[in-house]
Amino acid sequence: MALIGECFEYIDKRFFSLTVPSGFLDKHHEGCRWAEGPVWFADGGYLVWSDIPNNRMLRWTPEGVGVFRANANYANGNTRDREGRLVTCEHGGRRVTRTEPDGSITVLADKYRGKKLNSPNDVVVKSDGSVWFTDPDYGIMSDYEGFKAPREQAGCYVYRVDPKSGAVSVVADDFVKPNGLAFSPDEKTLYIADSGVTHDPAWPHHIRAFDVVNGKQLKKSRVFAVIENAFPDGFRVDSEGHVWTSSGPAVACYHPDGTLLGRVKIPEFVSNLTFGGERRNRLFITATTSLYSVYVGARGAQMP
Repeated sequence: MALIGECFEYIDKRFFSLTVPSGFLDKHHEGCRWAEGPVWFADGGYLVWSDIPNNRMLRWTPEGVGVFRANANYANGNTRDREGRLVTCEHGGRRVTRTEPDGSITVLADKYRGKKLNSPNDVVVKSDGSVWFTDPDYGIMSDYEGFKAPREQAGCYVYRVDPKSGAVSVVADDFVKPNGLAFSPDEKTLYIADSGVTHDPAWPHHIRAFDVVNGKQLKKSRVFAVIENAFPDGFRVDSEGHVWTSSGPAVACYHPDGTLLGRVKIPEFVSNLTFGGERRNRLFITATTSLYSVYVGARGAQMP
């Protein structure tokens, strides 16, 4: 079903070149309880995403939607590594896993210093094979998106998994609720969302930027963008470095200098998004109960 109308809001004229002004929003599926974690499989021409409270993962193709994985351990964020394997954050297992070509599951991280992680939320893989993920406690706060349990870690951290040793290390420890994250195209900057405002209006609702030092450390933290009247959840970066982020009932697009350029208006609260399609110029958007897409004038940063 196509929702025809003006789905783009232009705040800065630079946003025109990043959109298809005559384009419209497609709605592909509804009936989720909290749609999240979209990931594009270019080699298969399909999209996979999580429906967290329903404990399943779904797959979209141009022919329709089906179940990709039932009993998905309350999966949330997903990505692919540089070999094309699916990497998933599981609230239920309190772990980050990798799906091997034969379908078996490898655990990449489930503990730090001998204690269980909180509930890994979102994940990215750097070109060197290192896995970076956020670990707020949303999945253990109730039985709705995981299993209610006490927090074993002292805080909600951002972690890195070493590609050679598998060692798990903390790269950022001063977030309230770290959420989405993405590297700039040159991998010199890592953006990380803090969605703490979901549980206290005095807590953060912004995206921070960090310099990536020696490929494994984060330095020079600064606030990249404050999401007004909403909060950032998941986001992606295009090939020119623009940040496309969830922003309430919209996807907001920011220039690399932090200027808000415009929005893609969505009729539901947006959780996450990813670039897909044959030319990586189709923005797939998970929003509360549904999956949407819209063609844009940008291309997602190159991934498997």
